[in-house]
Amino acid sequence: MNENENDALGYNRRDFLKGGSVATLMTMLGGVELFAQTNAAPAEAKKAPAVKIKVAVIGLGAWGREIINTLMRLPQAQDPIDVEIVAICDTYPASLKRTASAAPGAVQTADYKTILDNKDIKAVIIATPTYLHKEVALAAIKAGKHVYCEAPLAGSIEDAREIALAAKAAKNLVFQAGLQMRSDKQRLFLLPFIRTGALGKTVLARAQWHKKTSWRSASPSPEREKAINWRLSKETSLGLIGEIGSYQIDQAGWFMKALPKAVTGFGSVMFWKDDDRDVPDTVQAVLEFPHGVQMICDYTLANSFDGEYEMLYGSDAAIMMRENKAWMFKEVDAPLLDWEVYADKVKFYSDTGIALVAGKSGKSDTAKDKSKPEQPDPFSDTPLSFALNNFLRNADEFSAKAETFKTSYGADDVDGLMDFLAKVLRRPAAGYLEGFQAVVTAVKANEAILGSKRIELKPEWYELS
Repeated sequence: MNENENDALGYNRRDFLKGGSVATLMTMLGGVELFAQTNAAPAEAKKAPAVKIKVAVIGLGAWGREIINTLMRLPQAQDPIDVEIVAICDTYPASLKRTASAAPGAVQTADYKTILDNKDIKAVIIATPTYLHKEVALAAIKAGKHVYCEAPLAGSIEDAREIALAAKAAKNLVFQAGLQMRSDKQRLFLLPFIRTGALGKTVLARAQWHKKTSWRSASPSPEREKAINWRLSKETSLGLIGEIGSYQIDQAGWFMKALPKAVTGFGSVMFWKDDDRDVPDTVQAVLEFPHGVQMICDYTLANSFDGEYEMLYGSDAAIMMRENKAWMFKEVDAPLLDWEVYADKVKFYSDTGIALVAGKSGKSDTAKDKSKPEQPDPFSDTPLSFALNNFLRNADEFSAKAETFKTSYGADDVDGLMDFLAKVLRRPAAGYLEGFQAVVTAVKANEAILGSKRIELKPEWYELS
């Protein structure tokens, strides 16, 4: 099943928090760069992956191909894992042909059911258009596959609830929603930093995504036009707030440990006046979180200025997350934190920036042996690579533990197996509940945008029942 056929969509998840550098600008503004400790070994010292996981990818649009490229690089990642892409699937022959070279040896099929019938395939990754996720995800869970389903989980709250309830019931399987930031080491480093009050009182959140692109792919035929450009129709798309904003809104709620209480939205087609487009190309939304905190979201396909980023503002400091990096900007009256005494410091104009490195809090940690050059990392890990790595490792661990239990106690003790698997520690990732709740917010925010209105978000909407 196809997501889109043209990378010229300018989409999106690949651009989202991509590698790059605006460090010079941030530090000149008095920013303090926040680093997550990678503990990465030099390239020559990395161990070979201990396991080899067989996986299939369903949906070979631009993002499906990005997933495949990332999977192929995981053996060279900071935390290497060996992956064998056994099969790839798309209903559009051109997408299969285009992707074949990236996944040599993978079986090509237009019918995802042939993948689900293959007992050797333990995990599937679903990257079809959002509105087609439900059918594939439910079938994959029923077939006993571990499932990674891209975000948004579905195009409606009802479909997302069905998927989440099926995943919840399948306690012997790993289900992961594609909210990548919950697996990203940079974000995981920031999480306790934010929650322990380093920003003071949180007062405001902000997110934006600006990119001048039509969001349209060239169609090889009139028959393919609607299928390829499904994001441009309200019938099949959650628009910018769903397809892009879901990630940023979920991250803000995760950091603040809260769900939004209301949303007000506005949007219209400002620039791309296509006859068949009824999804706004420019939108704004204000989400109201507990304790009076508001999150301002701003998205446009008409202008690229200032790109994409997220901000959290507190009474003592603000944090900017941009291009997979983060900076802290302290208020002049902010209290001194204990670790500042030992942290590396750099002078920027009249301000002093503090280099925060996870796991380095003592004087001895700051002393480096400059005679030994730092080893370059051969692969710059992205939020997607962390998310896929964690999914595959969790799936492999679950499968291995299940086999161990069955060997020791037999396959008939289903309740015992479920209890055993419930105690297995998992690597950080968004699960079915987080995926479902993100859809609730996205659907209602999109509804608010299309209607230029305010919607109160009832707590019971976020509950699975």
